[in-house]
Parts: sequence; C-alpha cells; structure tokens
Amino acid sequence: MTEVKSPLTTEPHARLALTRRGLLLGAGALGAGLVGARARPARAQAGPVRGGKLTMGLGIGQSTDSLDPALASSQVPFTALMTMGERLVDIAPDGSLDLRLAEKVTPNADATVWSFAIRKGVTFHDGSPLGPQDVVRTLERHAGAQSKSGAKGILGDVAGLAAEGDSVSVTLKAPNAEFPYLMSDFHLVIQPDGGFADPAAGIFSGPYRLVEFAPGVRVAMERHAGYWDAAQGHFDQVEIIVINDATARNAALQAGQVQIVNRLEPKIVDLLSGVPGVQVAATEGRGFYCLNMFCDTAPFDNADLRMALKLAVNREEMVQKVLRGYGAVGNDIPVNRAYPLFDDSLPQRAYDPEQAAFHYRKSGHDAPVVLRAADAAFPGAVDAAMLFQQSAATAGIPVEIRREPDDGYWSDVWNKQPFHMSFWAGRPTQNQMFSTVYLSGAAWNDTRFSNEGFDKLIVQARGELDDGKRKALYAEAALILRDDGGLIVPMFNQFIDAYRSDAIQGWESNPNRELMNGLAAVKCWQA
Repeated sequence: MTEVKSPLTTEPHARLALTRRGLLLGAGALGAGLVGARARPARAQAGPVRGGKLTMGLGIGQSTDSLDPALASSQVPFTALMTMGERLVDIAPDGSLDLRLAEKVTPNADATVWSFAIRKGVTFHDGSPLGPQDVVRTLERHAGAQSKSGAKGILGDVAGLAAEGDSVSVTLKAPNAEFPYLMSDFHLVIQPDGGFADPAAGIFSGPYRLVEFAPGVRVAMERHAGYWDAAQGHFDQVEIIVINDATARNAALQAGQVQIVNRLEPKIVDLLSGVPGVQVAATEGRGFYCLNMFCDTAPFDNADLRMALKLAVNREEMVQKVLRGYGAVGNDIPVNRAYPLFDDSLPQRAYDPEQAAFHYRKSGHDAPVVLRAADAAFPGAVDAAMLFQQSAATAGIPVEIRREPDDGYWSDVWNKQPFHMSFWAGRPTQNQMFSTVYLSGAAWNDTRFSNEGFDKLIVQARGELDDGKRKALYAEAALILRDDGGLIVPMFNQFIDAYRSDAIQGWESNPNRELMNGLAAVKCWQA
C-alpha cells in the first residue's frame, strides 16, 4: 500500500475530497496504489473560548430512545451520539473526508482492502485507552448476522476485519472506492470492546461524557477532560432538553432558556427571524420528506397501486404550502443534486390525476388507503398528509389519515406500518444512501423494496472506478427504485435550525444533517 497526503490539508485534520484527485481515483491511480491521507496535528481555532453551558431544546425525542448507537433512529439520540462519540472519519461541510479516530486511510491497488491507522493517545470516558481492537469489535457488532443496526446495510460487503499493529484492516468482498465515507455513519461511533457488554452504557471517546440520560426528557453531559482534540468541545456542560412541541421550542429560544433549537417550522421562519438575538440557519442538503409503502404488504404489493399513489402527489403544492419555499420538488428517489455524480437529466415525475386514476382502476383496489402520519415524522407532516389526501381524491383515490402520537412514532410506526410518513437526512454518497435503506435485506429497508437488478447495479457501482460509468449505474438504479419501489419523495427539505447569536458563536453551515451535522455542541462556543 502507498500513502499520499491529501491536497486538502489546510484544516486541523486532513480531508480527502470526493473527486478523482481525492478518494475516488481513476483506475490508473488506483493501479499505482494511490489514496490515503495523514491528519495534521490538532490546533486550536482562533477565537473560541472555553467554559459555560450550552442548552439545546430539541424535537423528536422519545421515551423509547436508547444510547445504543446501533438503534439510534431519531434526532435526540443522533445529536447525543455526535456530541459524545466519535467515528473513524467525519464528512466536512465541503463534502471532503475529515479524519478523526483514523489518522490515515490507505487502500490496496483495487480498493478491496482498506487500512485505517488508529489515532494514538485517545481515551474512552471510563479512562480506558482506545485501540484498534475496539474498532474491530465495534464494526463486528454492527455487521453481525443478528445485528439490528442501522449501519448493517452499508457493512454487508465486509468480508474480514483485523487489528494489525496500530491499524485496522478491512477486507471487502468486492472493490469499493467510496468505502471510507461509509465509516462516517453516525451509528459507527467507537465503543470499548465494540459495546458488546453494554451497548447502551453511553461510554464513548468524544469531547463530552454522559452525566444523565432520561429517555424522552433530557441528556446531560460534561466535558471529557481526556479528549484528544483541543480544537473542539469548548463548553463545560452540554444539555439536551427534549421539547417535542415546536411552539414550546421556539418560545424557549426566544426567552433564552435554550440557545439552540432544531426543526424550525418554515411557516414561522420570518416571524422568528425578527426576534433580537435569534439567528435562523437554513441549509440546503440531502434531507428529504417521504411517504413509505411496504412493497411486500397488501395492498401496496400491487405495482399499479404504488404507481397510482406516486402520480397522485402534487409536489409543487407541498413545497409551496408545507416548506414555504425552504426546499425543492422531489422525484421519488432518495438522492438529489447535492450528491456527487447525480444525474440531473432523470425525468421529473409530475402530478397526473388522470394517469393516477388509470393505475388505481387497474390495481383493482377499491378501499381507502390508510396513511399513518405525525409531525414527529417531519415539521408539517400532518399538513402534507392532508394535501396528499386532497390531491389523491381528485384522482378518485380515497386516503384515510390516521394521526399517530408523536412520542413513539419512530419506534412504533416508522418501518412497522405499511404506509407512513417519514424523513431521511441523506448520506454522504449515493452508495451509502441506497445501501442503508433500499438494498434487499437492509436493516432499515423501510419500504421492503427488493429488486435483484437494483442490488446488482449498486454493488457494481461501488467498484466502478470510472466516474462517468459509476454515474450511469447510479442513474439506472435510481430509475428502477423510482418506478418499481415503494418510495414517494414529494420534496427535499432544508435543515432549518435557530440559535441565540448573543449566546453562542462558531455556527457553520453543514449540508450533511441538521445542527451542523449534529456537531453544534462540539464546534460552537460561548459568546
């Protein structure tokens, strides 16, 4: 294996760009053994001060939440894990690879074996040292045959794991030029011995350590004195208070009781923007709001019914009335222009009540279609469901909306009821998005989609080293999913957060996920 330094080394830690000049190399470069990066030593940022307490008022917390990274599926545990835990790599706001617990990433010539040099001197919150074996065990737990991890789908191509000195070697079943990006998945925070003994213990290696966890109520954290990176983790204390009611969240922000809130409703953005000391942060990214149909469950196992429902969505109306312009029309695929190698020539699906009616009659279904909805799915989800009910009625399709409780929605409704509203924040690469959710057998396959041709295209795209060919493979797979799958994507949303600009500094736009990709508490500091 040959190491080369990343050209993007102007930040505290080296980054690999998702381009031919970075991680996705052409066949010639891989043949010569190129790819790899070495992180520069951490250095303090200019300006940040240490001390103080940050309190975040966050929506989408549940009494069923767990600190087991494998099971994290909603916003509060996601943010807690990103605040307390670390992964081998992160994704920078510009889409490049930011090395964290891995100091160097090196592949073999055909990208079937990847070596991760593990950073020395890192300690877990219990004081024990973090080493390569902890990384191996963490990946083994998430990839295991009995695993229910949200990251299991992206690890399905792993054939072997080994700790070799100070490094971890990952052998794949087939070439994957994008594999290091998969290691940024928020489920893959490294735990002592992989978390096998007690996966929900809350022991990680990030800048803050757990003090108290009350599911659905609060998460209290304090600075981890042994944290390795002086450029992050500036607060003495961080607290997440679960405030699922959007009005209550906004009131707490205005009153200064919390300094950051998430999931701002588009309809109140203009109002909140006029409040002194409050800053609204809207960021375009890969997140999308969707309706999921189980392809293996009646009546949605009928392809004509699925097509009828897709054609019965008035996407433009939803973007206008639900997002208030803070988003864009979707196309029943989980990727958009924010993704590298996205093919924007794919035909746009439009609202067509006549064709929707045709497919509905052809399906033979003649009873109301039951749609489960709650605003816990996304801000305005119930309004979106009602708009869909109206547009479907124009096509002669009766839709019955069953409003579910916000608490427990992500544990009791999502991925359990055959037709429901949902939300995905997206992933760094198309491969990761497709593999996490839509491959046959993926743990989080929330449409029960299974298509051998689609699976083969995604696997082929992973190992394709030519950008143009890989782009074409992703486009072909996207069309199969769009036309045959159970996914309806009316709109791509913007992440709309808000914070007290008179209380905190250091906010940066990050298109990967809300709250600066969950790192607001890690990177911001007291004003």
